[in-house]
Amino acid sequence: MKFYVLGASALCLAAVSAQAGGVDRSGQSIGVIFETGTYAELSFGSVTPMVSGTQVVTFPPALGGSTAGSASENMTESYLQFGAALKHDYSDQLSVALILEQPFGADVAYDNGTGYFASDATALLASQSLTSVLRYKFDENFSIHGGIRYQRLSAKAFIPYITLPAGPLAGTAYGVEGEVDDGWGYLLGAAYERPDIALRVALTYNSSIQHNLDTTEDSAVGLGNSSTTEINAPQSLNLEFQTGIAEDTLLFGSVRWVDWTEFEIAPRDYLAVTGALAGGAGEALVSYDNDTITYNLGVGRRFNDKWAGSVSVGYEAPNDDFASNLGPTSGFWSLGLGGAYTMDNMEISGGLRYVWIGDAETEVGPFSPATSFEDNHAVGVGMKIAFNF
Repeated sequence: MKFYVLGASALCLAAVSAQAGGVDRSGQSIGVIFETGTYAELSFGSVTPMVSGTQVVTFPPALGGSTAGSASENMTESYLQFGAALKHDYSDQLSVALILEQPFGADVAYDNGTGYFASDATALLASQSLTSVLRYKFDENFSIHGGIRYQRLSAKAFIPYITLPAGPLAGTAYGVEGEVDDGWGYLLGAAYERPDIALRVALTYNSSIQHNLDTTEDSAVGLGNSSTTEINAPQSLNLEFQTGIAEDTLLFGSVRWVDWTEFEIAPRDYLAVTGALAGGAGEALVSYDNDTITYNLGVGRRFNDKWAGSVSVGYEAPNDDFASNLGPTSGFWSLGLGGAYTMDNMEISGGLRYVWIGDAETEVGPFSPATSFEDNHAVGVGMKIAFNF
């Protein structure tokens, strides 16, 4: 039997991984470390989500007075993903890889003038990371890998409905900007392989990374107030696998757990304003009550020496808690298709993924639910160019 590593398979799992839990965007795969010889790749992805909801309660004047039945319109922005990787063998046992990616992100923009309570609210979270991975092979079956990750993160938001009804700055809309901050983390893992059947099972732990963003807030408790906001990019665990199931046919997949309950964005003045509105403890700007486990499973097929294709499905279970107004989704199903063309030492692959986004409800203070988000979706497309030297 003959087996090939299919670039299209990796593409469907990474470059177009639309709408995973929390603010996950890349999946943090280290699969490049298992490529043969010296290897380099560039990947590009574009994701277009369509997420909208309908308000189910009427708010008091202090929250804008918007009425039940108001529609949010699409509150998500399309975004681009870029990735690059380089891998080299120093010996038969020792390999190293560098991976550049954008692991976490969010881009929210509620339309203005819709009559919806969150009209004109925006939020942006951006990140970039560079990971160095070292792999040591004990024999053809067992190996360990580990490395360090350097990460940059920034965030900003404008939330017009968060204000106080009285006081010298009554009616001042809330805005916040956190400057770029960098942090360091690590990864550790091990793998088992059987080259005769193209079997590989790799388990990788990614540590959390702490960021302390210099933050400026404008709100009803002060204009231009400065503070520091701590954000912990969450720890995660990736199980990636593949095995040959027939001549030129590969079964592949992954399971990813992310500790989203440790992720929180809670600027100081936002806590003060929301605490004053609620008459108690303030609320975080972004937080999650549940961790997520994301599953992907697919089949790749090599048709001849030049062409290959793949199909994959993805699943993430919904949760029963209220979602954030800045991320009103809960779980998903997805279907991905990929194709790859090989020419000499170059492979060009492309992929398409359609995502059925799970329904969600949000809350605002005592209003539970506030909005119902249903029948939403996302479409991701991507391309990868890879070279073996």
